Amino acid sequence: MLRLLGRSTSGNVQKVVFLLEEVGLAYVREDYGRQFGNTTTDAYRKLNPNSKVPTLVDGDVVIWESNTILRYLAALHAPSLTGATPAEKTEVERWMDWLLATVNTAYVAVFKDAKKPAEERSADFATQVADLVAAMKILDAHLAARDFVALGRFTLADVALGPIMARCLGFPIERPEFPALTKWQASIAARPAFAVATGAKPSSLVSAA
Repeated sequence: MLRLLGRSTSGNVQKVVFLLEEVGLAYVREDYGRQFGNTTTDAYRKLNPNSKVPTLVDGDVVIWESNTILRYLAALHAPSLTGATPAEKTEVERWMDWLLATVNTAYVAVFKDAKKPAEERSADFATQVADLVAAMKILDAHLAARDFVALGRFTLADVALGPIMARCLGFPIERPEFPALTKWQASIAARPAFAVATGAKPSSLVSAA
């Protein structure tokens, strides 16, 4: 049985749940991180030296970093989600890497501060918002003539971006409408697996921890 270690409210954990549910893999999710205060134990650090979530345990195999977990699971159980050729794989994976390299820093900063009163926000909040909006503009423009992020079909790029972009679109910040991004996000949100990943419906695959 696959063990997914990480709290259900983590966007990076939600990515992995999204894929597990899409593929139909049985798993158990165990609460780790933030309010549970259990990622700094010696036992957890032996699994993940970063003391972060998620961590996936598949028998003797232990994987951390959410996008690496996605690649591992897809390689074993859903290779069609990654592309059939090296060229196709790069089309999928560049958007996964773009999420980490271009979006993540601003996303995390805005996530932490957006709901705070203005006087409690970090000094660079406006800059982080501008950086996040600039990244969202890139994805919105890319999706203007597409239903999916890569290869004209549902792939790991959609899995990785879905939970994070849902949050970005929900932040109480000033931004353009992003019609293409909003349309794509609605189509992703309509998938039953996404509803499970984001807590909107229960899973029929997960076992009790």
